[in-house]
Amino acid sequence: MNILNLIRWKNLLMIAFVQLLIKYALLQPFSETTELTITLNGFGFGLLVLSTLCIAAAGNIINDIYDVETDLVNRPTKVIIGKKISEKTAYSLFIILNVIGVLIGFYLSHLVGRSGFFAIFVIISAMLYIYASYLKQMVLLGNIVISILVGLSILIVGVFELMPAITDQNQPTQLTFFMILFDYALFAFLINLVREMIKDLEDIDGDYKSGMNTLPIAIGRDRASKIAFGVSLLPLFGSVYYVATYLLKSKLLIGYFLVLIVVPLIYIAGKTYQAKSKKHFHHISNMLKLVMLFGMLSLLLYPIVLK
Repeated sequence: MNILNLIRWKNLLMIAFVQLLIKYALLQPFSETTELTITLNGFGFGLLVLSTLCIAAAGNIINDIYDVETDLVNRPTKVIIGKKISEKTAYSLFIILNVIGVLIGFYLSHLVGRSGFFAIFVIISAMLYIYASYLKQMVLLGNIVISILVGLSILIVGVFELMPAITDQNQPTQLTFFMILFDYALFAFLINLVREMIKDLEDIDGDYKSGMNTLPIAIGRDRASKIAFGVSLLPLFGSVYYVATYLLKSKLLIGYFLVLIVVPLIYIAGKTYQAKSKKHFHHISNMLKLVMLFGMLSLLLYPIVLK
């Protein structure tokens, strides 16, 4: 159980769940009714998910290794490395998971006939290490990088499912669905960016003691909170624009997005503007998780409303 907590199994389940939604709730149904062509069979897609999870798990481990001092202040009861699992064991797991993930990525890239795609896995693995060891300590840069990587966990499905199968005949359809995935990746990027900023506000005491230079430490909690409020408006306005531009023909999708995405984002923005305590920021962080979940679950509705 300690190892499962170390790799943050709940977060990994969320990644796998979203990728499965993309494959079987969005791409697979429309490949049977439109010109959409997908590349991976069940085995190949399973390898993509496994590779993503291995690299993400390795990233979680290296992040915890570098965060021990901070976590001893911010969440001492949840510290695993040094208490329940040795740092040496954690490093070994980090290396093993990275090697497995990258090797699967190498095989998968050749399986789809695009050997250059292998670089994606290497870059993501390297960026997770650089983020944990260096970028996380820098004002906003670490927040942006990790949020980009979260978005890539969505976009990588489109890269492997859609891009290798593009032909002159199906190019418009392939690009349409790739852009849908890009919009969802952008949504995930923005939600995670806000959440990373909120977590910095929540963890300011431990980060300060560890010598980190996060935004709240650099400019103060109040100013950082107002900037987080401003950034929280981006997914709100983006969601409203998405509904108004693409979903007006479907009352079901309009209702879903308004009730489960837009209204909660308005609530989050208001709470962020008023938040003062660690408890407030923790509540906002949990609300952002819910919005992310409901955003991804909306993929289930496309085959219903667009059939």
